[in-house]
Amino acid sequence: MAALLEHESQVFLDLFHQDGLVICARGLGIDRLLLRFLRLYCEPASLVLVLNTSPPEEEYFIDQLRSDGVVHLPRRVTNEVTNNTRYEFYTQGGVIFATSRILVVDFLTDRIPADLITGILVYKAHRIIESCQEAFILRLYRQKNKHGFIKAFTDNAVAFNTGFCHVERVMRNLFVKKLYLWPRFHIAVNSFLEKHKPEVVEIHVSMTPAMLAIQTSILDILSACLRELKRYNPVLEVEDLSLENAIGKPFEKTIRHYLDPLWHQLGAKTKSLVQDLKILRTLLLYLTQYDCVTFLNLLESLKASEKAFGENSGWLFLDSSTSMFVNARARVYRIADEKLHQKGKGSEKSGVKKENELKRELVLESNPKWEALREVLKEIENENKNSEDFGGPGQVLICASDDRACAQLREYIIAGAEAFLTRLYNKTFGKDEKAAEVWIQDRKAVKSKGNAKPDGGPQAKKAKLTASSKQCKPKKQQDRTIIQMIGKTEEEKREKVEKEDSKELSSSQESSIEETIHEDFHVNLPSDCYYGVFKNPLTIIHPLQGCSDPYALTRVLHEVEPRYVVLYDAELTFVRQLEIYKASRPGKPLRVYFLIYGGSTEEQRYLTALRKEKEAFEKLIREKASMVIPEEREGRDETNFDLIRDANTASAVADTRKAGGQEQKSVQQTIVVDMREFRSELPSLIHRRGIDIEPVTLEVGDYILTPDTCVERKSISDLIGSLNNGRLYAQCVSMSRYYKRPVLLIEFDPNKPFSLIPHGSLCQEISSNDITSKLTLLTLHFPKLRILWCPSPHATAELFEELKQNHPQPDAETAMAVTADSEILPESDKYNPGPQDFLLKMPGVNAKNCRALMNHVKSIAELVTLSKDELHKILGNAANATQLFDFIHLTYGEAVSKEKNKR
Repeated sequence: MAALLEHESQVFLDLFHQDGLVICARGLGIDRLLLRFLRLYCEPASLVLVLNTSPPEEEYFIDQLRSDGVVHLPRRVTNEVTNNTRYEFYTQGGVIFATSRILVVDFLTDRIPADLITGILVYKAHRIIESCQEAFILRLYRQKNKHGFIKAFTDNAVAFNTGFCHVERVMRNLFVKKLYLWPRFHIAVNSFLEKHKPEVVEIHVSMTPAMLAIQTSILDILSACLRELKRYNPVLEVEDLSLENAIGKPFEKTIRHYLDPLWHQLGAKTKSLVQDLKILRTLLLYLTQYDCVTFLNLLESLKASEKAFGENSGWLFLDSSTSMFVNARARVYRIADEKLHQKGKGSEKSGVKKENELKRELVLESNPKWEALREVLKEIENENKNSEDFGGPGQVLICASDDRACAQLREYIIAGAEAFLTRLYNKTFGKDEKAAEVWIQDRKAVKSKGNAKPDGGPQAKKAKLTASSKQCKPKKQQDRTIIQMIGKTEEEKREKVEKEDSKELSSSQESSIEETIHEDFHVNLPSDCYYGVFKNPLTIIHPLQGCSDPYALTRVLHEVEPRYVVLYDAELTFVRQLEIYKASRPGKPLRVYFLIYGGSTEEQRYLTALRKEKEAFEKLIREKASMVIPEEREGRDETNFDLIRDANTASAVADTRKAGGQEQKSVQQTIVVDMREFRSELPSLIHRRGIDIEPVTLEVGDYILTPDTCVERKSISDLIGSLNNGRLYAQCVSMSRYYKRPVLLIEFDPNKPFSLIPHGSLCQEISSNDITSKLTLLTLHFPKLRILWCPSPHATAELFEELKQNHPQPDAETAMAVTADSEILPESDKYNPGPQDFLLKMPGVNAKNCRALMNHVKSIAELVTLSKDELHKILGNAANATQLFDFIHLTYGEAVSKEKNKR
């Protein structure tokens, strides 16, 4: 492990001597700091838990410590470690990575020796909100262990910018008093990194006139959409929804933050505007990141897809939109014969002929950054020829935004711009017959509206193919439009629109790259994401985002040790990482080429990210100066109110009806909770209200409140899913059979509307697809079932407490014994469920007389021997008795003839 740098040593010592929360700037090595602490506690004498790490991060930390020669490496607690061996596992000491769910259960069941824990390290501490599992673990830990440490780390300062006193609330949940802030402009960081600056060559690439015109058009449309959105929703008149922020990456989350609580009240217009903003942001990203053909393909698909065209909020008809289409087509081709275009007013047939006769002259505008990259690589090549002074040629690392950009760069460097773009054009527009038809129809529609703009209609495909020297077999993938692909990815993972889009869209493109390029050579690198270009000197391209391993790029950087790094796309975290990398290798040369489009949204996005982080740190510095922190914050004695588990307020008056207000013996309330429920925040909130939790594996129900009350908790998504697949019906059958009071709890997300269906969409008729119809049928089938509607987990916890009042406590052993197919019922009920269900299905037997029949008759065998009169006495109704007697004794033939006689 590399030695800590000056400022890192200072942070380490500060945090080592006094617990606290460290917030440092992105890319300044928060992982290096955590590694140093892990290295310190990797010994059997201490027991340190690490919270909030993902498996790839854990893998990275363990690898780093292994390469550093640490003997007692960190271990992971997973489901594979059985419950009875877990105590032993913890007592072996060292550093332990564990999932939150396992730790919560182990703390509650005392499977973990809480008093022996040396301390807890919390990674990504900005996520610690009051109701999350990690906060619950820290609270349980502090209740049982008053001397251990809690140290928290995060590099996301911007996360503390939202909400009121966010950082103070996080510190309260972490039980820490000190806040350590380390921005990039901190004097210690700044002065140290200034001494070890890498050589930086900034290349401001000029965008082509067509690109500039397209960018202006998109920004105009974005601005118009935002204005329209605010006009329809005055509540959105906020600074966050400015054009500058609309360009940035976190905009999706911002707009969702404002619109999610009212989503059910929004009109179709607002929803389509939100969708359009997403599409426009994707276009803006494609313009600077990818080539002209890819951009045009995405743009044309907006018109080609009827679904997308129909859902459009109207921006396609703006002048800016027309200008964007004209310029995007002009970057790819121009129409050879303008006269033919103007005369094309003949009959339909001749029109189609002329459409096909029109020829496109391919322009295929190269990406300006590609030329700049080629020049940079030539310069590096020339320097490497005279590199004896530095000990041989230097390795080169090129960083682009994602997989698709990397694949394009590699093909460009190997094949050249013209060959690559021609192949891509042939693949995208060359032989797609369906697209040709759409283009023809689109062209006719434009003509009929009297629009005489020189549109790159369907002239096409046939003429194009005759001229084309390269024939590509059409693939089925091409039949899907880009918009369908985008739509699909947005449903799957709305959070990662741009990243996932590019993967979806590039699948066909990448498969074709394999056809035309030589096999990729393999270098023994710790990451699989790289694209090799040259072997000598080693030149590789690596994506900045989208790798399954978050530390892939860090590993490659330290393994390859490049002398030249080319930043094809700007990314704040990696720029800082390069500064730290250079500072940790003093004396070794590092040159960074920084390619950026001057005056572009790409540059603006980078500068906005910088400014936001700076403003976030300035706000944190001001908050730190005025923050009042109570002495008992760390919870090392009994005075911290956050550790007191009691819902009763001090002002609660004693009930004077009960023997003159004398104190009643209070019974400790208990709820039996299913293990799987610890993924939700409800157990934490129940525990906070002073109710004990017994975690066990339940087959029937999620929460057992009393011996008679069983609750099945459903979130909205889970409710819809289990209603559709029939799982909820089976769960209700089991609950109704084994408990007197079965309850279905429908719990809403507090950040979403407290509404199951949007206003105005209530069905008049019962429908198999309608969720309200399904719930109605459920209540009809299970008359005993009670439904609780809760707007948030906090409301649920309060409701549970009220439902438990004056009721006996449940028994965990009994609850565990109840299984969905067990024949043994609770002792209070003396009937087997199987025969009981069978009996209820017989004619003449119903819920009212079933109990009387079971009280008089031991078994179904005995029931068969009874006469009609005896049945009449038991059932109290002659008609029911006759029905039952006939059902048992009549043969099929007799029953049929009896029915005929009736008629």
